[in-house]
Amino acid sequence: MRVIAPADEVRKGDCVQWYFAVMRRYTGFDDRAHRTEFWLFMLWTTVITVALIILDTVLGTGTDYFGLFETLYTLAAVVPSLAVGARRLHDIGRSGWWQLILLVPIIGLIVLIVWWATEGDGAPNRWGRDPGEHAPAT
Repeated sequence: MRVIAPADEVRKGDCVQWYFAVMRRYTGFDDRAHRTEFWLFMLWTTVITVALIILDTVLGTGTDYFGLFETLYTLAAVVPSLAVGARRLHDIGRSGWWQLILLVPIIGLIVLIVWWATEGDGAPNRWGRDPGEHAPAT
């Protein structure tokens, strides 16, 4: 069985499709993710979350801390976010379990951002082929 990476599914310059490619592979914790895949997913997740916060505010469907639509989306996006984060860490040769470093306030987030922004190994590793081999130029 051939695993289809998002880079194989996405046309050059189609940044929204990276988001949908990650959502289609929401349970895929076992291979690698290109930086473009990870960061465009995070960008669109942030844009959608902000839009839903505004919608919750306009419609009055939230409290001071939680909005109905924003909370539902956050719950729907948590597993895909963890999966793409783990795959991104796999690309630099680290286990996805390193995401638990987020439990260390501030420092954990800084370390993960640096790792997520680091260029991948560029060669096959124990999690699969280099996702950059077939990634479209953006």
